[in-house]
Amino acid sequence: MTDRTAVGVQRVGGSAVDWDRRAELFSLDPRVAYLNHGSYGAVPKPVQAAQQRLRDEMDANPMAFFSRGLLDRVAHTRRHLAGFVGADPDGVALVANATTGTAIVLGSLELRAGDEILLTNHGYGAVRMAAEAVAAPAGASVREVALPLAGPDDEVLEIVTGAVRPGRTRLVVIDHVTSPTARLMPVNQLVDALHERGVMVLVDAAHAPGMLDLQVARLGADFWLGNLHKWAFAPRPTALLAVAAEHRPTMRPRVVSWEHHMGYPAAQEFAGTLDYTPWLAAPAGVHLLRTLGLDRVRGHNNGLATQGQRLVAAAIAPHWPRTDAAALAELETAREGRLGHPQLSLRLVPLPPAVADDRAALQHQLATAHRIEVPVVAWGGRAYVRLSAQVYNRIEDYDRLAHALARELAA
Repeated sequence: MTDRTAVGVQRVGGSAVDWDRRAELFSLDPRVAYLNHGSYGAVPKPVQAAQQRLRDEMDANPMAFFSRGLLDRVAHTRRHLAGFVGADPDGVALVANATTGTAIVLGSLELRAGDEILLTNHGYGAVRMAAEAVAAPAGASVREVALPLAGPDDEVLEIVTGAVRPGRTRLVVIDHVTSPTARLMPVNQLVDALHERGVMVLVDAAHAPGMLDLQVARLGADFWLGNLHKWAFAPRPTALLAVAAEHRPTMRPRVVSWEHHMGYPAAQEFAGTLDYTPWLAAPAGVHLLRTLGLDRVRGHNNGLATQGQRLVAAAIAPHWPRTDAAALAELETAREGRLGHPQLSLRLVPLPPAVADDRAALQHQLATAHRIEVPVVAWGGRAYVRLSAQVYNRIEDYDRLAHALARELAA
């Protein structure tokens, strides 16, 4: 009799997981081509079940759930997830999401008049809004440095470090994987170079856990944050904030509650009667990811993202005006599957310049008329479709998008 485990079937929580039927692990509507894992993730059914068991336990006896052992369970979960991303378990706090983690860091800086927070033009819009909200009352400023869409890491390093203003630049925020542009940043080199200049670094790794092999402690950033509900199959909202030892005593929780006296990280995590079940169920997502095989999942996703980029770029090429040589060169790079990093499960496909003014309408049309969920993002005055690839996707999803885009651009 054949050992099914040897031909791609693993077991999770007593149930068999067949790689060839991996799409059945998710509750996604099969009528929809879902190409936006990057924004909100998708919680697998076994992880949903693990969270529901926790909800049932909570509702069966709220007194017992919240007052007898909850803090120990959260701490145990924190240590487990810290190990997954290679972080110091004493320096990690569970938080709702990267936005919350950013707010905690920025709110703990004690900015002074004349200080500066340095961002890049590849950063997440809400991070810029948060930085401006904190800087303005203190008389500090927020400055954005422009980086190209693509290019060598040395160029990024030179531009960012060259933008530092000695004595003024307090913090630089660097994305590990950029959200609007799907670019992998050289965070290790940047952290080292910025520390040599006496500048603190916040690494926004919202997309990194699960997608990339991480060693947060070795990175050595002052602050690091990453979502687990995107690429690590955790329930929403689940994220980690890692803080270097010298900054932990100054971290201020967004909500002051009963564990405030405990300091970081417990004071950050406990905020009264919240739903802690997403955090407690997050290890089930990591377990499923490891059961499927981290290398296999990443290989599938990264390869499919490249194939999808090629397919979509080739389909829309006939609808491009021939007057913009630089834009055409960018499109050709996408047609070759080289716009983006081969380790990423996110890719961009540039859209014709005329789409920039109507990108929201195009995204809505793709969703409502074609049942394709994919973001049409704006960056640098241009519009791009941002493709995600996850284990539930097939090349047919990208072929469907390619035909839909060609039809809409021809209309």
